[in-house]
Amino acid sequence: MQNEQTLIHRAQQGDQEALAQLYESHFDNIYRYAALRVGRLEAEDITQVVFLKALRSIRSFKWKNIPFSAWLFRIARNELIDFLRKKSKQPTVPLSKLPAIPITSDSNPHLVAEHSLDIEQLRGAMSRLTEPQREVISLRFSGELSIAEVSSIMNKSQGAVKSLQHSAIAALRRELSKGGG
Repeated sequence: MQNEQTLIHRAQQGDQEALAQLYESHFDNIYRYAALRVGRLEAEDITQVVFLKALRSIRSFKWKNIPFSAWLFRIARNELIDFLRKKSKQPTVPLSKLPAIPITSDSNPHLVAEHSLDIEQLRGAMSRLTEPQREVISLRFSGELSIAEVSSIMNKSQGAVKSLQHSAIAALRRELSKGGG
């Protein structure tokens, strides 16, 4: 793959191939970040919106000592904040009323169930963290960003990000060790 700066320059000139390469190289991290916060289906929608917004405004992107991924994560963070704000105003449906998740013929039902339980347990434990702690954990581990990148996205010092990460990991460890989730 080409140098990311070259790809971005090409994308800013309207090169569709460069845009596709940027999408492919960043999609998984943005999706994982969103999925940890809101779930799979919503994360797919949010990720698509993030890339649509990035596409619309890529010409305004300027290198300012932060990577392109940090710019994308800032867009994703804003989308998540908007989504969660809107969702808090909508009525909810109990889980028992939702349709079952289809399992394909080549899926191992035991593994699918275990994986779903692990994710739900983690999401449940994360729900007991403070909002800034959830944000740091999502950006650092789902988004695979550095402390410096998270610091830039959250507009916090690197020391504050490290402290939030430490307290969040300790809280998650406590929750998960007692079977929280």
